[in-house]
Parts: sequence; structure tokens; C-alpha cells
Amino acid sequence: MRRVTLTLLFMLSVSAYSTVIGQSGLKVMSYNVRYDNPSDADNGNGWKQRRDNVVKLIKHYNPDLLGVQEAMKHQLDYLLEELEGYDYIGTGRDDGKEKGEYSAILYKTSQFKLVEGGTFWLSQTPDKPSKAWDAALPRIATWAAFEVTDSHQRFYYLNTHFDHVGTEARANSAKLILEQLGKLTGAAPVVVSGDFNVTPDAEPYKILTSQLNDGRKESASEAYGPEGTFSGFELTADKDFPRIDYIFVKSMKVQAYETISDFFDDKFPSDHLPVMAVVSFDGK
Repeated sequence: MRRVTLTLLFMLSVSAYSTVIGQSGLKVMSYNVRYDNPSDADNGNGWKQRRDNVVKLIKHYNPDLLGVQEAMKHQLDYLLEELEGYDYIGTGRDDGKEKGEYSAILYKTSQFKLVEGGTFWLSQTPDKPSKAWDAALPRIATWAAFEVTDSHQRFYYLNTHFDHVGTEARANSAKLILEQLGKLTGAAPVVVSGDFNVTPDAEPYKILTSQLNDGRKESASEAYGPEGTFSGFELTADKDFPRIDYIFVKSMKVQAYETISDFFDDKFPSDHLPVMAVVSFDGK
């Protein structure tokens, strides 16, 4: 059974069959890289044990924009050291500076000019560090206005991580995201990515898709890879992973969409599978 399981996963993870590699357009990846939890090392999943494979995966798929979740400052520093040509925008959720997890946006400096951006908290007081409703932890969204270097096309990118406990918090976070986007973006194209901790049948998903398009469903080519995105580090084809990580768009075309199931030495680099979309403006 073990051999069959690994064979099936290998077939899913072979990058030669990737729908996103070689596509023209902006390549956007969303990746919960798992915070640096010391107890993970007991199972061989510590940050230092898997960080090189996280980098290897990102380098291979070469996203132009990368929204990460759960990354702590030293994890971001490592990614920036190993990934050439990127900078990032984001702050720690605990103090609005460097403490706690980030929902940072990494971007290629040769392709984009960062026009403006910031971070807000998913709470009734979004302008300061806070948690609200029934959330277990403070939660944030980081946003940026970018200008494409060669075309001067302006667009917005928002990256977030919803609470894993609070049902009310997730629904209200979805409403707040749409409210803030309405204030910030106007009619400009928008990309929203993140770990939303909800499946497509949940209310927050329905709230978000009332104004945003699910990239997997909108993809011009058939979405590739498993639908589920949370593996909990379990390398198995016998379990249905829940789909909780998404890339949404507004006023943009999705050319390709993929859930990346690559693994190394019988281990996933994180407890989430990254998702990636190739997007373009006005269908171009």
C-alpha cells in the first residue's frame, strides 16, 4: 500500500506536467509555510529540517508574487536570503512590527513597483493590533498596490490568514476584507490569497465569492493537482485533504490554476500545499 500511495502522489507532483510552468502572465503563489514550531522537529518537520525544500519548491515554480502565511520574521529573512530578486511587505501580527506571524507579500522587484501598502487587523479595530469576535488569535491582512514595470498597469494584492477556531470571526473577516477592498482598490484589478480556514461550502467563502472569483473555478485551463490543500504533513493518497487555501481575483483572467503536491524525501515541505495561479489583465 505504501508503494501505491507514493506512486500516486509522485504522479501528482511531477512538475513536467504542471499547468503553471511556462505560462505567460503573472504567476501568483499562496503558501502557508508553517510557523517555526520547535515541537515539529520531533517528527522531522522542524523549520530547519524543511526550509531548504520550501525554498527549492518556490525557486522551481518561480512565482512573480508570493503570499505567505504563518511566516515569522526569521523565516522571512531566510526566504529573502535564499530567493534572489524579491522584497516583501508585511508586519508581525502581534505588535504591528516584527513580533508574531506575518501574512507577507513577496514580490519580484524587477517586475513590480510597490506604490503603497499596509496591514490591517481582522477585528473591529483594524488599525491596531487586536483580535475580535470568537477568534483564538490576532489575525491580519497585508495589502499592496503594485505597478507592473513594463506596462505601468496598476493592481492590488491582498494576502491573509483567517482564524482557525472562530466561526463568527471568519465570517466577519470575510466581510471586512470586502469592505477594505472597496475602500482601497476602486475599479482596479485585485488578487486575494490566503489560508482562509474554510471549505467552499462555508459562509465566509460564499461572502468572499459574492464579489471575488475563485481562481480554481475561473481557470481557462482545467485546474491541476489535488483539490485539497491542508495535509497536516500527511503524505498519503488515501485521505481527502480539505480545501482551505485559495487565490481569488477580481477584474482579472485566470489562465491556469494548480495545487502543488511536490514532496521531498517522503515529506511535504509544509503542512499546507501551495496553490498557484497564472493571471492576466483584461484577458491578455
